[in-house]
Amino acid sequence: MATERYTVRVTKDYLVFCSGHFITYDGDQCERLHGHNYRAAIELEGPLDPSYYLFDFVTLKNIGRRLTDELDHFMMLPTRNPHIKIKEVGPQVHVSYKDREWVFPRSECVLLPIENTTAELLGRYLAVKLLEELEQKHHFVPDVLRVEIEESFGQSATYEWRK
Repeated sequence: MATERYTVRVTKDYLVFCSGHFITYDGDQCERLHGHNYRAAIELEGPLDPSYYLFDFVTLKNIGRRLTDELDHFMMLPTRNPHIKIKEVGPQVHVSYKDREWVFPRSECVLLPIENTTAELLGRYLAVKLLEELEQKHHFVPDVLRVEIEESFGQSATYEWRK
């Protein structure tokens, strides 16, 4: 028997965030501090509701915009990275990796509960927040949720969650 699947996808000019970051890799390497003009795309899959739509585009765009705005123009720091040490000292955040140290104003940082600020994990972070809001505020859980994070033109990663 055939099955039908429906998908809605939003990616707008305002689903962007310009943020600073750096990542650790290969266990003993750390990138230089830099930034990207990230772009997000959100995709939901599931059945149609009694009104014959999967989920409201306007609501999905508004949620996506709010979530990306929370990252826009901030230094993104991963609090679960075993190689990066983060310490809040008054109005500052002290960050260290081996013999390298940075100090940022706390008000200009977003401390993320992730292991690294890779596009893959930024996608997962946004997806988890999106799922929480969809379920709690809209009583909706998609069959599939995808969040794509493009960190530069032609270079992106996608996180996929399935029910």
